[in-house]
Amino acid sequence: MSDTGTAASTTGAQHRLRRSLGFRDLVVYGLLFIAPMAPVGVFGTLEARSHGAVALVYVVATVAMGFTAFSYAQMVRVVPQAGSVFAYARVGLGRGAGFIAGWMAMLDYVLVPAVAYLFSGIAMNALVPQVSRWVWTALAVVITTLLNLWGVRAAARVGFLVLAMEIVVLVVFVTAAIVVLARDGATRGWLSPLSGDGTQGAFALSAVIGAVSVAVLSYLGFDAIAAFAEEVTGGSAEVARALLFCLALAGVLFVAQTYLAALLEPATSAQLAADPARQGSAFYDAVDVSVGRRLHDLVAASKAIGAALAGQAAAGRLLFAMGRDRRLPRALSRTEAGVPRGALLCAAVITLLAAGWAARRDDGLDKLVSVVDIGALTAFTLLHASVVGCFAVRRRGDGQRPSWWRHVLVPVLGAAITGAVIVAASGVAQVVGAVWLAIGVLVLVGQRGRTGVAEELP
Repeated sequence: MSDTGTAASTTGAQHRLRRSLGFRDLVVYGLLFIAPMAPVGVFGTLEARSHGAVALVYVVATVAMGFTAFSYAQMVRVVPQAGSVFAYARVGLGRGAGFIAGWMAMLDYVLVPAVAYLFSGIAMNALVPQVSRWVWTALAVVITTLLNLWGVRAAARVGFLVLAMEIVVLVVFVTAAIVVLARDGATRGWLSPLSGDGTQGAFALSAVIGAVSVAVLSYLGFDAIAAFAEEVTGGSAEVARALLFCLALAGVLFVAQTYLAALLEPATSAQLAADPARQGSAFYDAVDVSVGRRLHDLVAASKAIGAALAGQAAAGRLLFAMGRDRRLPRALSRTEAGVPRGALLCAAVITLLAAGWAARRDDGLDKLVSVVDIGALTAFTLLHASVVGCFAVRRRGDGQRPSWWRHVLVPVLGAAITGAVIVAASGVAQVVGAVWLAIGVLVLVGQRGRTGVAEELP
């Protein structure tokens, strides 16, 4: 299958996306979805879960996501379609497995923006406490929805400005943190962000792995980049390069900022574990105490739109692709001027409901993040299986000879890693994931029993 032989080229103009994105746009969307300061929202949760070894959590998560990014890069070269893992599993494993992969990814894609909106609500509530999290969250949904309905290029331009602001804020934070640490010293041991703070007992690898199941949320920009494969002007090679570039950069940024924030954090991991309401604002508390209110305000402002803007755009592309394949209502696949407006509005409504529910609970962030990640991890596992199926079993690698290490070893190791993180995930997340999977299987059985599903598509 070549770059031009996509499903989009065989459908009408109403179901086709417009090619208008370059490498820089992909990187902007990827970094927006990943967010250079993504750990801000989950910092307190990871501190509590990992017993203080939050920087080590991101080291492990970066390595784990490296396998996943590599598998994405392999598949996007031969299946350059919107829908990401849905399209990949359909080619590598078959249409039924493709639907299940897309169904599980939906739990991730549609709810990731909800997490981003909740981050925005927490950040802005910390900035203006008189206005509730719910109001700020709803406002973020309205703003990002309007930007995405405007068009992918317009949203990318706005996203570039937001990304530039967030990078500036990150540089300011790192510089200010180093100055404070040099002047006043750390509140805990210099190696504790890698080994734990000792307030919940000895170092526990199981606690770190369990925290990784939450930290992977920070890396889900890989999905955002792959979701725009049909809108790239330079071909699938540009998508693959952007995937790997974003991972490498994000890993360095995440480890550096969480290491510094942990050294400045006034609360111990045990205190955060005992008080879930403090976890969402833990990073801001560290900034207030050690660096000052002004930087706190900058961090809060930079988190207000970026990740939610890219997240909603990617969610809309997944719903669009599954609607075009008639796995979801066909209306979701309609576009206006190359923009999947129906799918974007559907994603906006769902994320608003999920984010609003979580914004009203003290533990809403932790619960929502855990549920989102179980969908992503399951989809990642099916992604790795798709690489083996596409190249080693079905031999649909667009003329490429199967490579034992690229097409078998790496994806098998990647699947083992994501499977281990699923096992270490919270019980609530596992139950929700299992229920969602069971519903998906029932939907698939029902679809196979009716006519009209687009079986003619590859």
